[in-house]
Amino acid sequence: MRIVVVGQSGNIGSALLRSLAADPATTSVLGVARRLPDRAAEPFRRAAWALLDLAGAQDDVVARLTTLFRGADAVVHLAWLVQPNRDRDLLRTVNVEGTWRVARAVVRAGVPHLVVASSVGAYSPVDDDVPRREDWPAGGIPTSHYSVDKAAQERVLDELERDHPEVVVARMRTALVFQGDAGAEVVRLFVGRVLPVRLLRHGRLATLPVPAGLRLQAVHADDAADAYLRVLKRRAGGAFNVAARDVLRSRDVAQVVDHGRVVELPPRVVRVAHSLAYDARVVASDPGWLDMGMAVPVMDTARAESELDWAPRHTADEALAEVVRGMAEGRGLGSAPLRPSATRPADEGLVPVRGRGAAVPARVDRDLLGLYVADHLAGATAGLGRVERMVGDYGDLPLHAELVELAEQIRAERELYRGLVEVLGLPRRRPRRLLAGIAERLGRLKLNGRVATRSPMSVVLEVELMRSAVVGKLGGWQTLEEHADELGLDPVTFGDLAQRVERQLATLDRLHEHARRRAFREPSDLSG
Repeated sequence: MRIVVVGQSGNIGSALLRSLAADPATTSVLGVARRLPDRAAEPFRRAAWALLDLAGAQDDVVARLTTLFRGADAVVHLAWLVQPNRDRDLLRTVNVEGTWRVARAVVRAGVPHLVVASSVGAYSPVDDDVPRREDWPAGGIPTSHYSVDKAAQERVLDELERDHPEVVVARMRTALVFQGDAGAEVVRLFVGRVLPVRLLRHGRLATLPVPAGLRLQAVHADDAADAYLRVLKRRAGGAFNVAARDVLRSRDVAQVVDHGRVVELPPRVVRVAHSLAYDARVVASDPGWLDMGMAVPVMDTARAESELDWAPRHTADEALAEVVRGMAEGRGLGSAPLRPSATRPADEGLVPVRGRGAAVPARVDRDLLGLYVADHLAGATAGLGRVERMVGDYGDLPLHAELVELAEQIRAERELYRGLVEVLGLPRRRPRRLLAGIAERLGRLKLNGRVATRSPMSVVLEVELMRSAVVGKLGGWQTLEEHADELGLDPVTFGDLAQRVERQLATLDRLHEHARRRAFREPSDLSG
């Protein structure tokens, strides 16, 4: 099988990639993502990759997808934006319009099988615990933007099946999908930075307040991926409910999170509190998620079990326990959606700590070290802002994919600096990062000889500024490598980062060569 997966770098995508890599019948996998993962890391090294943003210009996106899909035996569509909650236009464009674009490209490319990540959230509300099969209406929960968009996605698939019966369409209506390596992502998408999720690691919660009547289904990401693989191998169509067999109640959740101590509150009270916290930006998820969680039906998974011979290997309790540990530990993988938390404990691998643990010894000036790390963190913050803008502005450049990879590397380096501040107990100097970000934004106001259009000279100047920043970054890695032993850090990591600077400079040099050849010539005089 030749499989193309749109949204391969996320939670289900990473698990599906593991399953496809272990399947002898799968001959090739092409992952399509808005931001490329670390293609040397597991499991992402097991696929070829293409860069594409579903929110781009419609005709361009459909044309590009059509090219990528040609010759595929199946397309799996997993891409879905959960954040930013507050930008409904963007969410609709990526989630609903994006599904239409994928469907249109499947038809144009002649792909016979489309498998789409739907959700329990697509179902219409219920007020009981009676298990529902796949024929329950998929009308969504009106107060949940996620549910509304999932229901709209289902209508797109209805139209595809009606107008193009030659395409077999499968809809994977999964419960909550958990794995330990999605822990940091879950925190970013739903919890936010304010709440102390690391307390989960130590069992310090006195009690767990939950809405009365809470019940939830979950499935481990590897079990969900197994269901996807079985659908692909059978070229199965229709809807499939996918969930572990056990249904979790409030006390079950409390037992996983702490010691079973739970306080059940009226759902209306919990919603008011959630809404206030969301408005104050204390939590990342809006109260519509609570509405959906309290109203969706319990799913009957008999069809998946009988027609696909599918059986979950993990209980919902086990899947929840694994992701809670991952949340507390800040676990993740080498992709933008799944990146580890910046405050992930040192022994979990974000910050390269050696055996005795990291510490600033008395002979080292903590204030000066703090200033030094803060300056490099500020530089990484400004550099990331600049390179991300370049990624957005210069999508037509032939080295765009390498520019995207550079952005991901700088993002990971910024997270490493943040982790160093946390692990070494250094003062947090947010004003320095704020000033660096402001300076980067002010630099965008320079017109470079153009007002209404992008100046060709801008690419040259942007690359030169980035090249200077990368050269300056080299000194930071060399300094940290020099002092790593006495700080309890692993010098090898910083040595490797210093060597990576050379590869980053080579990328920028190639981009500069391309840009400078074209910057000062008339368009009619350009060739190649």
